[in-house]
Amino acid sequence: MTSDAHLNELGSFLKALRAGLSPRTVGLPDTGGRRVPGLRREEVALLAAISSDHYTRLEQGRIQPSAAVLGALAHALHLSDHQRDHLFELAGRQRAQHRRPATQKAHPQLRRLLDGLTASPGVVIGHRMDILAWNPLAAALITDFAKVPEDKRNCARILFTDPSMRTLYADWRAEARGCVSHLRTTAARYPDDPRLTSLVGELSMQDSDFGQWWGDRREPSRRLGMKRFHHPLVGELVLDRDTFTCAGDPDQELVVWTAEPGTRSYDGLRDLASRTPGQVG
Repeated sequence: MTSDAHLNELGSFLKALRAGLSPRTVGLPDTGGRRVPGLRREEVALLAAISSDHYTRLEQGRIQPSAAVLGALAHALHLSDHQRDHLFELAGRQRAQHRRPATQKAHPQLRRLLDGLTASPGVVIGHRMDILAWNPLAAALITDFAKVPEDKRNCARILFTDPSMRTLYADWRAEARGCVSHLRTTAARYPDDPRLTSLVGELSMQDSDFGQWWGDRREPSRRLGMKRFHHPLVGELVLDRDTFTCAGDPDQELVVWTAEPGTRSYDGLRDLASRTPGQVG
């Protein structure tokens, strides 16, 4: 059991770390108007994907954090290995061996399936909703993924930060709420994933809707896989969205959009395909 003195020292250490960071250091906009230098408590809490009340009690030395929370704080505060060790020592927690999470690559099985899709948009999604691969028609339907930096090529990030998504999806709010729900489920399965924690913190700070929906534990109503798009080139498309989990890596999925033959949406996809040169991403 960690002593009160150690918990108070932990709180002081967190305060000092927070005061020594600028918003730009952690990728946040600096809007000015700060009475004291450094990050605000609520900013650290959001970056670490914990509640402001929980973080406040940590700084006050009132609670002992879990190893998962310590790991999220260490990542959010950009700690060195030495600082991370000291943080865990003050909290009386055993630090797990810190390993850089492996970068997911599209599974060959899903690549082959994707290569065979010529009339339907398709993407391969990783467990953090990273876009691992895509075909030309998916780029034409959603966005040119090749122009998005690889470390930013994420479904949730694009959905919340690219203004064109709010007009592309006919019901953007429903799509976005479903995305938050998916991320919350993933975060529960991978509580120690620093990249996922960083993504949640980043989007919570950048978009008020994301922050509100992340804190709302009520699940959005279940919707069928039908998606409606307002595409700037071919107009309205009503597409069925189907997801196939990879047998060789259950953390990867192939997402495919299709249209019923004989419909305007089917003709619209064919029209879009005729305008789409290029290779699989």
